[in-house]
Amino acid sequence: MPVAIVMSAVIGVLALAIGALLGYTLRRRITQGQVEAAERDATRILTEAQTKEKEVLLEAKEEALRIRAQVDAELKERRGEVLRLEERLAHREENLDRKLENLERRDHALDEKEEDLDQTKRELEELRKKQIEEIEKVSGLTSQEARDVLLSEIEVEIREEANRRVRQMEAAVKDEADERARDILATVMQRLNTDVVSETTVSVVPIPSDDMKGRIIGREGRNIRALENATGVDLIIDDTPDAVTLSAFDPVRREVARQALTKLVMDGRIHPTRIEEVVEKARQEIDAGIRAAGEEAAIEAACPGLHPEILKNLGRLKYRTSYGQNQLKHAVESAHVAAMIAKEIGADENVARRGALLHDLGKSIDHEVEGTHALIGADLAKRYGVSAAVAHCIAAHHDEEEPRTVEAIVVQIADAISGSRPGARMETLEHYIKRLEALESLASSFEGVEKSFAIQAGREVRIIVKPEEIDDLEAARLARDISRKIEESLEYPGQIKVTVVRETRAVEYAK
Repeated sequence: MPVAIVMSAVIGVLALAIGALLGYTLRRRITQGQVEAAERDATRILTEAQTKEKEVLLEAKEEALRIRAQVDAELKERRGEVLRLEERLAHREENLDRKLENLERRDHALDEKEEDLDQTKRELEELRKKQIEEIEKVSGLTSQEARDVLLSEIEVEIREEANRRVRQMEAAVKDEADERARDILATVMQRLNTDVVSETTVSVVPIPSDDMKGRIIGREGRNIRALENATGVDLIIDDTPDAVTLSAFDPVRREVARQALTKLVMDGRIHPTRIEEVVEKARQEIDAGIRAAGEEAAIEAACPGLHPEILKNLGRLKYRTSYGQNQLKHAVESAHVAAMIAKEIGADENVARRGALLHDLGKSIDHEVEGTHALIGADLAKRYGVSAAVAHCIAAHHDEEEPRTVEAIVVQIADAISGSRPGARMETLEHYIKRLEALESLASSFEGVEKSFAIQAGREVRIIVKPEEIDDLEAARLARDISRKIEESLEYPGQIKVTVVRETRAVEYAK
């Protein structure tokens, strides 16, 4: 049993030894194979690396050669440019040298010419002095005296030439302005369509017979007193047949009295109670008519949006006249004229139209308020919301204020055109004669005037001057001075032409 165990142990040990030897032999063989394979791979990799190194070196050499060739070409080109620049600089230096030489020669020549000119000036100065001395000896005048004479003659010539040119310029400007103004006014007047016959308000009430006068007066004058108290109008009952005269400063009151008295005469019932009823009814009718007249005038003049109080006061102008011209129609006519003029010259048509329509607004209350109708009308217009520009046109239309706008001047022109056109107003013979006498007297007050004549109904004044006292230039100045004096001193419609006549006669006798 033990031998078997020992044998088994020996066999086991031998088996382990043989297995270990075999394992070592196999491991050694395997390791050697791996080493050989690794050596082969290393040899291969080294060979490939050497090959790539050679290729990289070749490529680097080729790139270096290419870059070197490119740099050489650029350097060659730069050298060429530098050479060209050097040649240009050298050429410019040569040109500058030539120019400097030319300038030096010119400076030298100029110096010589300047010396020659100085010498010539000295010689001329000596000659001038000698000539002046000879002229002074011959003329007997010093150089200063001769200079003064020449200057005075030149001054006279210059003054005459200036006067001639001023006269020519004035004539040209006047002709151009007159032609333009004539065109504008002719266009406006052609477009204006209004009545030529002037209307008048008559304050006389016709009655059927003189017996009616007693009924109007009434017992102990109670009827006439009641009528005068109710209307504020004076009744004049005189020897005038079949007529009763009404006298009042207020045209509206006069119209109320006229209508009331007409109704009473037609009705025949005349007593204080009836008088008060008829007067009140006539007043209501007149007030309604006034408002309607103001509205119609505003519509006709194309001025909407006016305050009712403005329209009411405007309508009162229906019963007011100036030299026989109805003031409400005059206002509407002025509005049309102002609008057309403003449109022609490019001014504000709306302001001019409203200013012209309302320019006589103050006449409706000027018997109730202190002041001129222009300023009263402007204050009334401002009170009821009329613009400041329109109010200025109202205040300035008779120069109570200095016109500051084109529209204010347009309103003045429109007012003058409407008031001075043929047939617009009536003028008494006495006033007409006084106006002509004043015109002739003013023209005759100037020195050098021999005679003066007002012709063409006062639209022209012809002045004959003394030729030995007034020359041609003075005649032009005289005409201008007289026209200015007329503008400052006289009141007249339209314009007045001033003509100065200077006549020179030369008389000889053949013997």
